[in-house]
Amino acid sequence: MAPTILWFRRDLRLQDNAALTAAVSTGGPIIPVFICDEQVEALGAAPKWRLNAGVAELQNTLRGKNSRLTLRRGSALKVLNKLVTETGARAVYWQRAYDPISQARDTVIKSELIALGIDVKSFKGHLLFEPWTVQTKVGGFFKVYTPLWNSVRNRDVSEPLPEPGKIPGPNEFPASENLGDWQLGSQMSRGEKNVRQYARVGSECAQARLNQFTEGALKHYNTTRDIPGKDGTSKLAENLALGEITPAQCWHAARLELDRGNKGAEIFLKELVWREFAYHLLHHTPEILDQNWKPAWNAFPWSEDNKSSKFMAWKSGRTGLEFVDAAMRELYVTGTMHNRGRMIVASYLTKHLMTHWRLGQAWFEQCLIDWDPASNAMGWQWAAGSGPDATPYFRVFNPETQVEKFDPDRRYRSSWIAEGQQKPPRSAMQFFDAVPDNWGLSPTNNYPKPIVSAKEGREIALSFYKNRNF
Repeated sequence: MAPTILWFRRDLRLQDNAALTAAVSTGGPIIPVFICDEQVEALGAAPKWRLNAGVAELQNTLRGKNSRLTLRRGSALKVLNKLVTETGARAVYWQRAYDPISQARDTVIKSELIALGIDVKSFKGHLLFEPWTVQTKVGGFFKVYTPLWNSVRNRDVSEPLPEPGKIPGPNEFPASENLGDWQLGSQMSRGEKNVRQYARVGSECAQARLNQFTEGALKHYNTTRDIPGKDGTSKLAENLALGEITPAQCWHAARLELDRGNKGAEIFLKELVWREFAYHLLHHTPEILDQNWKPAWNAFPWSEDNKSSKFMAWKSGRTGLEFVDAAMRELYVTGTMHNRGRMIVASYLTKHLMTHWRLGQAWFEQCLIDWDPASNAMGWQWAAGSGPDATPYFRVFNPETQVEKFDPDRRYRSSWIAEGQQKPPRSAMQFFDAVPDNWGLSPTNNYPKPIVSAKEGREIALSFYKNRNF
C-alpha cells in the first residue's frame, strides 16, 4: 500500500491530531515530515529557537512509536513533490493554518498535488471554531468579542482524539536532514541559556501544565490571573502556539472544572475564545498583521524610529517605570510576559512614548517563545486603539497606579529589577546575563529616572488624540 505523507507544521503532537488519525485509518505506512520553508526561516529569534526545541521533542516522541520524522529544507511545494516521487506516496495530509501566508501557500500546494493525482486532505486542529463556521445573525464575521463569545459558548466541541497506539512506517524512511545543521536557534545568542530554563517543551510537558493548572491556579483564576507576582496563569500559550496541545483539550478540561462549580474556569474559556477571535479577524481581515485595522489611524503621528532613545530604553527595560521595566526584563529572560504586563508595556509604548505599535509588535516577534501571529497583531492593535474591539485610545494605563493595584508587595518588580537591591534574586540577575554586551547594562548601574513620567505621558497621549485630524 502506498504511504501517506503527514506534514507537521504548528501541530507538534500525536494526541488530538486529526491528520494523524486519518492517516492511520488508511492502514498504510505513514511518513511524518517537517519542512523548514520560507515561513520558518522568517521567524524571529525566540520563536525560531522554540520551534527548533519543539521539533526535536517531536522527533523523540515519534522514535518512541518506532516512527521517524523526516526533515527537509526548502520550498514546501518542491520538498513535497520530491518526497512524493521518492516514496511513491499517494496522499499528503496536514492540519490547517489560518494566517494569510500559510493559507496562500497551502492553496497552491493542494492544487499542484491534486493535479498530480495525489490525495490531499487538510484537517481542523489549531482552533475550536474555524472562521467560516461562525457568523453574525445578519451574516459576516464578528468584529466585537462579546457577541462572538455568546455565539459559541454553548457550542459542542468534539472530544479530543486519542494518541494512536501504533504509527505504521514504510520499509525504508526517506533520507532526512540534521536538525542541528539548520541552526534555528543561532540568533538567540546569549539569551538561549536562560530561556531554556523557563520553556516547557513538547506535548507531555503541555499536558502536565494543563493538569497542574486545572488542579491548582484555575481554582482561583478569577482573582489571581491579573497578579504578575503570583503563579496564577496556565502558561500554556507557548504550547498552544506550536500545537503541542490543542484548544479542544484545554476547553474540555476547563468545562469539566466549570461543571464542578469553578467560576474561574469560565474566564479561562473566554480567553480561549479571545484567541479564536484573533484568528477569525486574521482570516477575514489579514491586513491586521501590518496595517491599522481602522484605516483612519494611518493619519496618527506615531514615531516609527526604531533607533530612538525612547524605543531603545523601552525594549531594554530602562524606562524608569518599574512595572514596564520588570515586564520587559521578564520577556527577555523567559521568552514570555504576564498578560497584565503586556497591556502595560504596549500602552506605555504607543501612548506615553507615542511610538507605533508595529515596532512593539516586531520586538515581541523577536522575543516571545509563545509568539502567535494573530494574538500578537490583535493584542498590539487593541492596546494602541487602532484595532477591532480595541481599548479606547484615551484609556491610558498608568504604570504607577497599576503596580499599586497588581503588585502592592513588589514581588513582581523585585523578581526582575536588580538595581537597588542588596541581594537581587537570580531571576533579576539573569537579565544581565542575557542581554547583548553592547547594551552596556550592569546591575550596579543606578536605576534610571522615568524617560516619560506617567503623568506627562498621559498628557502627551491625550493631547495628540485631541488634535488628531480624523
